[in-house]
Amino acid sequence: MKRIISLSLILMLMAWMCTACSVEDNQETGKSKIVTTNFAEYDWVRNITGSTEKFEITMLGGGVDMHSYQPTATDIITISDCDMFVYVGGESDTWVTDVLDGKRNENMEIITLMEILGENAKTEEHVEGMQEESEEESEEEYDEHVWLSLRNAVEFCNQIEKSLEKIDPDNKTVYESNLKSYTQKLSELDEKYTEAVKNAKTKTLMFGDRFPFRYMTDDYGLEYYAVFAGCSAETEASFETITFLAHKADELSLNSVITIEGSDKKIAETIIENTKSKSQKVLTLDSMQSVTMNDIENGEKYLSVMENNLSVLSQALN
Repeated sequence: MKRIISLSLILMLMAWMCTACSVEDNQETGKSKIVTTNFAEYDWVRNITGSTEKFEITMLGGGVDMHSYQPTATDIITISDCDMFVYVGGESDTWVTDVLDGKRNENMEIITLMEILGENAKTEEHVEGMQEESEEESEEEYDEHVWLSLRNAVEFCNQIEKSLEKIDPDNKTVYESNLKSYTQKLSELDEKYTEAVKNAKTKTLMFGDRFPFRYMTDDYGLEYYAVFAGCSAETEASFETITFLAHKADELSLNSVITIEGSDKKIAETIIENTKSKSQKVLTLDSMQSVTMNDIENGEKYLSVMENNLSVLSQALN
């Protein structure tokens, strides 16, 4: 999905940069500032910084899907003054270039998840039966949902820790210790996913929705069918798409059709209505694109979401 920064946003950026002196300097708070663009990044940073009180961590968006997020003037200033900025770097983040061009902190540590993956970044697939996209959307682009792989998360956390050391070298051993503890938990959960897939009755998932889980399914050798690609803006499924997926669910004896968080489940339910048994369950996997600060305050964590996803995955595969 192409994202073009608007003229009004550029003008707003210029206006706010001219008055940025009114923003409180980092030295006044006594804390270095870290800005992240989604929940996964925010939680990784929080776990690696641990109990140290050296940082003020901000998550942009507040539960807005990254495909429709547009930065506010306050967001722009928050980024321009921060000491570390963590973002995905896909098509939905094209606005970042303009913001970073006007940054005030020239020593900012910038972490781009897609750059960390390098050649391991995956392009979006158009699998058999998937809804045809508009001409604009049919252009090849990279799958942005990189945080949904536990193995990717380990790589990202390692880079975050290195950047923290540069900003606060005095607490290097603390960050190294926190990193080791946290990545061990990520790897242990990765092993549980591997074991669950190894013992599963089927190795195929059916999505009656967008499909943002390619990094996860590739990690464990799973196949999938879906209505839409992960970054698709399409919302209506054709009769042909519904019929194909319903027949495929029958052919593979799948016990469920999966949606992502926030779905009204209508497409998934329509697929089920067109199967022979009409008995499949609708399950939901969480892609973490709508987590709010209120959710975080109520205990939401990257690991807890991925643990819940494992439970749902196990149901879908058995």
